[in-house]
Amino acid sequence: MSKFYNYLRTKNFRNNFIIAIVSIVVFLAIIFYSLNLYTRHGEGLPVPKLKGLSVEEAIQLLESKGLRYQIDSVYLNDKKPGEVVEQDPDANTNVKQNRTIYLTIITRQAPNINFPDIDGKTFLEARAILNNYGLKLGDTTYTSDVARDVVLQISFGGQSISTNQQVPKGSRISLVLGDGMGASEVDLPNLLGLNLNEARLSLLGSSLNLGSITYEGILTDTLNARITKQFPALSDSLSKVSIGTQVDVVLSNDN
Repeated sequence: MSKFYNYLRTKNFRNNFIIAIVSIVVFLAIIFYSLNLYTRHGEGLPVPKLKGLSVEEAIQLLESKGLRYQIDSVYLNDKKPGEVVEQDPDANTNVKQNRTIYLTIITRQAPNINFPDIDGKTFLEARAILNNYGLKLGDTTYTSDVARDVVLQISFGGQSISTNQQVPKGSRISLVLGDGMGASEVDLPNLLGLNLNEARLSLLGSSLNLGSITYEGILTDTLNARITKQFPALSDSLSKVSIGTQVDVVLSNDN
C-alpha cells in the first residue's frame, strides 16, 4: 500500500494525470463544438404568423422562407373556407430552414354526418342534439297534436329525413312541432252529398253536433234529400274545428 502512495507522489504520475485531464477536456470541447456545428445552435428563423391567412397565402409565405408544410383540415361553419386556424410551431418560434410547419385549415366542403335521432324529442332536447352534431335549427312550425313542443316531422331542403340519413354538417333542419291543442280540435268532415242520417253519424264520429237544418226548394222525398251546403264549410283555410262545434246544413232533392 505504501508503494501505491509513493507512486502517487512521483513526477511520472503527475504528468500522466495532467495529460488525462487535458485529454478529457479537449475531447469534451470537440464534441460540444461538433454538436454546435451539426445543429447550428443559436441559428434559425422565426416562424411567420399564419393564422387568419388563406392557405394559398400561408404556403407562399412558407416557401419564400424555405420552410416545408403539411396540411390538415377541419370543418367549422362559422369560419371562412380555406382559412388557416391552427399552426405548429407557433408564430415567432425559431426553427431551422427546411423545418415542416403543420397547418390546420377550414375545409371548403362540409363532411356528411349521420342524422341524430330527434323524432319524438322535445324542442329543447332536439335543439341541443342538433347543436352537438354541428347542425343548425331552421324553420319551426306547429301543427295540431296532443303533444306540446314535441318533434313530429323533420325536413332538410324541403325533404323529410330520418335517423342515420347522411346530411352535410352545418345544414339547417326544419321541424314541425305539436301545439298541444290536438285534444280539443278535430277534422271537419265533408258532409256534401250525404243524407241527414249519414250526416248525423259522420258528425257523431268526429265529436261534432248537428246544428240548424234548412231545406232548399220543394222537397218531395225528405229521406233521400242530400246536403248541398254546410256551415262551417270545409276549405283550404279551415280543416279543423273545436270538439262540439255545431255544423249547420242545407238539404235539397236537386242532384
